[in-house]
Amino acid sequence: MRFAKHIMGIESSGIRKCFDGAGPGAVNLSIGQPDFDTPGHIKEAAIRAIERGMTGYTPNLGIPELRAAICEKLGRENGLICSPDQVMVTSGASEALFLAIAAVTSPGDEVLIPDPGFVSYRPLVQTAGGRPVGVPLDQELKLSVDAVAERITPETSAIIVNSPANPTGAVQSGSEIRGLAELAEDNGIALISDEVYEHFIYEGEHVSPGRYSENVITVNAVSKTYAMTGWRLGYLAAPPEAIDVMLKIHQYIQACASSISQAAALAAITGPQDCVREMRETFKRRRDMMVRGLRDLGIDLVIPKGAFYIFPRVGDGDEFAARLSSAGVITVPGSAFGANGRPYIRISYATSDESLRLALERIETVME
Repeated sequence: MRFAKHIMGIESSGIRKCFDGAGPGAVNLSIGQPDFDTPGHIKEAAIRAIERGMTGYTPNLGIPELRAAICEKLGRENGLICSPDQVMVTSGASEALFLAIAAVTSPGDEVLIPDPGFVSYRPLVQTAGGRPVGVPLDQELKLSVDAVAERITPETSAIIVNSPANPTGAVQSGSEIRGLAELAEDNGIALISDEVYEHFIYEGEHVSPGRYSENVITVNAVSKTYAMTGWRLGYLAAPPEAIDVMLKIHQYIQACASSISQAAALAAITGPQDCVREMRETFKRRRDMMVRGLRDLGIDLVIPKGAFYIFPRVGDGDEFAARLSSAGVITVPGSAFGANGRPYIRISYATSDESLRLALERIETVME
């Protein structure tokens, strides 16, 4: 059997290698998954959907009432004005990212991605036949407009922006987001905005680039916001012509997102938001505890302003992550997120206070 050469050249996820390799008794700080249960009113909506027989295919774009709710949410929270036919419901943000990248990337096209950046960006570009071009982050672990502008060529088809960011926790300022959006507009290229951590910001504010340019594909999900990672429900908003192109791909690889998950997402987006505020407060408290603990151990880091990750600089991330693993603390070496991540490790604090305190104790033994 012969396999596609461009797929054979893609490496397996570094995060999954760490997560799957965690042994018994280890404190696992490798996975980006809230340690909360999905709120009760959301689960109840899914149960009701099953009981009333909502178990068949839905429209390719998603059920109309969910798309209408997403439009209302985007207008209220993000300042984006769109109609339901400009929204597509997907099987998680992962599918939404692939659709966005595949829709604007022809073989040989260049896509600018943060380096270090989320592990999926590079392989998704390669899967679409494109060439990922890493843009080094600045001293605050953010994308600068100048660094992106320097790397735009006639072959550039898209820029991927992620704020708050995985793995760094960095939050781009409103002026930076506007500058990146206008840069994409001026060069006639797409900006793919990954906004899945938008509700977990501790300093600063979330600004969607779609407010400033029509060349933006906005990607989001209920996964992180409502502790629904396993429900696999994401969505994207884009100009009508972009939706038409992405729909062609979505129809053949997925058909539609889970009907039950769509019912649950509708309850999540339109229901009470106290659960989100409680998670955000918990994550902020954990962030502060970990930042304080790591700095007390002499570990250099930029304080993350969002998401639920810390990205400390440790010299050799691969070697340090291996030492931590031997001590029973599972982290992800920064090299999993790009060439410029090598001096770092990623720590997820989306786990219990007890586990985080135990991790700090074990990290201290490694430092000693």
